Amino acid sequence: MTAPNDKTNDGGVPVPVTPAGASSTAPAEYPPASPAGRGMFGIQGSGDTSGFGGLVRPRRPIEEAARPYGGYFDEVRDALEEAYPAFNEAIEKVVVDRGELTLHVRPEKIAEVCQVMRDDLALRFELCSSVSGVDYLGADERRLHVVYHLTSMTYRRWVRLEVAVPAENPHLPSVTAVYPTADWQEREAYDMFGVLFDGHPNLTRILMPDDWEGHPQRKDYPLGGVPVEYKGAEIPPPDQRRSYQ
Repeated sequence: MTAPNDKTNDGGVPVPVTPAGASSTAPAEYPPASPAGRGMFGIQGSGDTSGFGGLVRPRRPIEEAARPYGGYFDEVRDALEEAYPAFNEAIEKVVVDRGELTLHVRPEKIAEVCQVMRDDLALRFELCSSVSGVDYLGADERRLHVVYHLTSMTYRRWVRLEVAVPAENPHLPSVTAVYPTADWQEREAYDMFGVLFDGHPNLTRILMPDDWEGHPQRKDYPLGGVPVEYKGAEIPPPDQRRSYQ
């Protein structure tokens, strides 16, 4: 059988022929660019095809829950109130939302509350599984919130503690003496949000370089244009990035 690009000589032997117009030194040809597709939430005509740059979500107020809370939530509140004499001074409000119990704690009392939550026999929240930060810029004067997820392995229960501090004075007592697992988690909250945990054994950055300026997960932190030191490159803001074809 004769190959499509081959010709035959008079003796019937195939002779290879170079395709017309081909050259080993010619640059690769790319297909013509197509218009950028529509992004999420109807966003189009922008490099930010995710659409999150134009997303506005209404925020509903966080209201204190009325008793009975349901489930084991009432038992947890009553046990903490009985074991901790300063309960009314330390707990700002109790919120039950989406099946979770959240105790909003005054910042200066967070380590004391954690101590009681861990040691009281009726509570026994032995594990702090997470310490994370949130920035409620424009929605709360104390815009920087820190959330602690506590787990009782004895009673198979979960509870959230939440504290709020202003960005101008973001100081909190460290809970590492109560929950050693909070060590690196508090460092991350400091690195990303700038919350200062007083009494932490080694409060240094954990994700960004030691000499980095600013805290990347604050809402007023610039989204792009940050020079990458080790390559000398610059990351543009989302609305100036290229649209992938």
